[in-house]
Amino acid sequence: MRSDPDSERKAIRLRVTGRVQGVGFRYHVVSHAQQLGLDGYARNLDDGTVEVWAEGPPEALAGLLEATRRGPRWARVDDVRIEEASATHTLRGFTVRH
Repeated sequence: MRSDPDSERKAIRLRVTGRVQGVGFRYHVVSHAQQLGLDGYARNLDDGTVEVWAEGPPEALAGLLEATRRGPRWARVDDVRIEEASATHTLRGFTVRH
């Protein structure tokens, strides 16, 4: 019996602090998330942090977490807070939200 791919779908919410706004950070996250086949979004928050919501297989989420911790060249990631969540199953694709 094959397992349903949606049953293996997980979600994480990341809160990234450091120099992560105005340095291409959200686009870095989106690029990696799209390569990994994840659904979700990245958006700037008013407090200077970036929020990332991602849904997909656990292995792909781990890859995104690694890319998020690394950031693009001009960014400085000080901390990544990780919160596990329930997948919404409503998101398709990975985008920047404004």
